[in-house]
Amino acid sequence: MKAIIPAAGIGTRLRPHTYSVPKALLFVAGKPILAHILDDVLALGVSGIALIVGYKGDLLETYVRDTYPGIPVDFIYQEQRLGIGHAVSLTGDVAGGAEPLLIILGDTIIKTDLGRVVGSRTNILGVKEVEDPRRFGVCELRGGRIVRLVEKPDIPPSNLALVGLYYILEPALLFECLREEIERDIKTRGEYQITDALQMMIDRGSEFRPHIIEQWFDCGKPDALLQTNRHLLESVARAPEREGSILIPPVSIDPSADIIGSIVGPYVSIGAGSAVRNSIIRDSVLGEQVSVEHSLLERSLIGSRAVVKGHFTALNVGDSSEIYID
Repeated sequence: MKAIIPAAGIGTRLRPHTYSVPKALLFVAGKPILAHILDDVLALGVSGIALIVGYKGDLLETYVRDTYPGIPVDFIYQEQRLGIGHAVSLTGDVAGGAEPLLIILGDTIIKTDLGRVVGSRTNILGVKEVEDPRRFGVCELRGGRIVRLVEKPDIPPSNLALVGLYYILEPALLFECLREEIERDIKTRGEYQITDALQMMIDRGSEFRPHIIEQWFDCGKPDALLQTNRHLLESVARAPEREGSILIPPVSIDPSADIIGSIVGPYVSIGAGSAVRNSIIRDSVLGEQVSVEHSLLERSLIGSRAVVKGHFTALNVGDSSEIYID
């Protein structure tokens, strides 16, 4: 089995953080979004990974090569952002053989039993019930099978949203449908959607069944990123105590981070090389090599190498920034 991870998005809703790094490298619950995905995919024993990159793709490539040396990965550059269908179509040379495909979008974190997904004898789409399915691709079921897919419908046929997890047993047919979609210039909302290609497969007799996702975490906006951080930290082991400071679990603190005279937690992630001194921090994410002194931070996102000194309640600070209040 091979895995495809589209991660070429810009992440405009997560600025200022995505001015300096791609969305997939933003930290949540102790590591980048991409690391959560790669760790789950590699545990399945995949024979290869096609990672689709675009905006600041060199940073993604450097991170993967440094953090996961030796893994079988091909970096596919999507020069134009023309949709997920277009992105996946670019991987045909490395993922278009006979092996099944597991496609997971690179901007969401999904927690489910992937072993059940890849053990299926039919094509599988990950779905979850949502309150407002108009914002998503939506599937319609009949007799337990998926019979129709609609991208962001004004009148949804169900409340089952596609969450960005696809298991394809017929890769040759998928790439054939993607090529046809692009050649015929079939676009939905201005992009080549993978849902349109999957619908072509269904129309040609392919069987798709839903897999209900237990936990699906959107990382597309600051509030959503903080909420994801809270959920994922619930399963993190208790951090070792730091002398002179109080840690209120759950927290994820890199062993190299200095915590001095501070109260940290609950729901705080702190990256490698960071330092927190004489501060109170809760419900926040701090990247790598962050310095925080004499501050009160809550519901804050602090980018890597940022420096914060003063008294605040909430901050959304990009990488390499400096903020002081005397």
